[in-house]
Amino acid sequence: MDRILEKLRSLYGDKADIIYPEINNIINHFQNKKIREEELTEKDVVLITYGDQFRDDDKYLRYLKRFCDEFFKGYISTIHILPFFPYSSDDGFSVIDYRKVKEDLGDWEDIEDLSKDYKLMFDFVCNHISSKSEWFQGYLKGDKKYKDYFIEMDPNIDLSDVVRPRALPLLTPFDTKDGKKYLWTTFSEDQIDLNYKSPELFLDMIKILLFYIEKGADLIRLDAIAYLWKEICTPCIHLRETHTVIQLLRNILDKVAPEVKIITETNVPHKDNISYFGDGYNEAQLVYQFPLPPLILYTFGKHDSTSFNAWAKTIKPFSSKTTYFNFLASHDGIGLNPLRGIVDEKEIENLVEITERRGGLVSYKYNTNGTKSPYELNISYFNALSDEDEDEEIKIKKFINAYGIILVLQGVPGIYIHSILGSENYYDGVKATGQNRSINREKFDYERIREELKDIDSRRYRIYSSFIKLLDTRKNSRVFSPNSEQEILELDNRVIAISRKYQDEKLLAIHNITPGSVSLKIDIGDLDLDPYEFVWLRYSSE
Repeated sequence: MDRILEKLRSLYGDKADIIYPEINNIINHFQNKKIREEELTEKDVVLITYGDQFRDDDKYLRYLKRFCDEFFKGYISTIHILPFFPYSSDDGFSVIDYRKVKEDLGDWEDIEDLSKDYKLMFDFVCNHISSKSEWFQGYLKGDKKYKDYFIEMDPNIDLSDVVRPRALPLLTPFDTKDGKKYLWTTFSEDQIDLNYKSPELFLDMIKILLFYIEKGADLIRLDAIAYLWKEICTPCIHLRETHTVIQLLRNILDKVAPEVKIITETNVPHKDNISYFGDGYNEAQLVYQFPLPPLILYTFGKHDSTSFNAWAKTIKPFSSKTTYFNFLASHDGIGLNPLRGIVDEKEIENLVEITERRGGLVSYKYNTNGTKSPYELNISYFNALSDEDEDEEIKIKKFINAYGIILVLQGVPGIYIHSILGSENYYDGVKATGQNRSINREKFDYERIREELKDIDSRRYRIYSSFIKLLDTRKNSRVFSPNSEQEILELDNRVIAISRKYQDEKLLAIHNITPGSVSLKIDIGDLDLDPYEFVWLRYSSE
């Protein structure tokens, strides 16, 4: 039996035989217009940015390309353009129209122009849609097409088992043509969850996915994918049916665009996170390495690599077709759930206190027992690592040191635009939106940021130029390829030491994570490191 049909039957029963021909029809009409690179290499580095990150008096995507061409070309292979569709909230993640480019950003020609020089990652915001969307407005008006596209729920049903990522109500009341209805809203009252029990909805989402690939997507980021399928009396996270949906998407892509990679966004503990690799060949090719942002922050705060080393030693290649997406900062905050189980809860509480002392904010989630726990630290990663009384030189050294670690680790690195440009906390954004995450989402005047980067004495320039040197080193050695051999060395708990090997070429990276000097005796000689200094030593293993 065809793998697609088999999985459809596990989700939709007899209806599968009706929608299976329609999926084949969608596949047969797909046109793959772009030649893509199949393998990920040491040259693959992802820049995470908003489409309107650089603003002037024209379409913003054009300024994004101009900026990347001037400052990043040859060092960044891929641009993750955060949702660039018309939206109503959450800086893009409440999509009004999946098929349009937000007017002030530009149009699909601007996306195509970017795709000529860079690989592109698109967000497939597949768990929910804006309350202002045509689909939801049609539902409210009684349009039969959208009757089953959303999840109606009796508010008296016990939903206490449902895992909550936010300290917000799970159900939101809406006035519809048929009276008041309570609808499932995992993330906010403006983000209405989609009902994947409707095969018609699933067909529409397949069409949108393939439309993105026709428009130039090389990587598809499955946003909030862990919450996709809902079943009463379950946690409604990581369900078997969710994995089946991902497998179906992978089956379809394997038929029409096997070079396109799926990356899953699941801000959860490591064991659950890597479950989205499936068997290594049937689900995502990349998963976010979510423990890294809080664990690196914790490690630098403790000046002790013990916990990091113990965790990193467990990270192994899952298969020849999968790898990790390593990052420290993104448009979201620093998730704490992935740290749970690696360090104890008291240490997490200490991180919360440190974050608040360094000017950050903290977001909370509801637990199934009705209590609240810290869920996310909202702070720029530069500020997260920096004490106010530290010397500027030390702040910069510490920051580049931390990013050097993720550039060495096995996987593909992702660098948030505000990290490579050395941004600090943006409090005006929080005041304007009332949202904690806005602290790390400042947008730039195009000419002003260019001028700041040309000032060789500025923090921005010093951080940017340090990144460029590391990226230049990385792209010119196969030891940094995603699945070259890796070993975590326990030389001294004051350092993080990582060995990478490709054929007869070897690299030893040693990062001093403390404010003191460190002296080590290693196989290739004595090594003295100043506070927060690190070295990458390349040599032949023969």
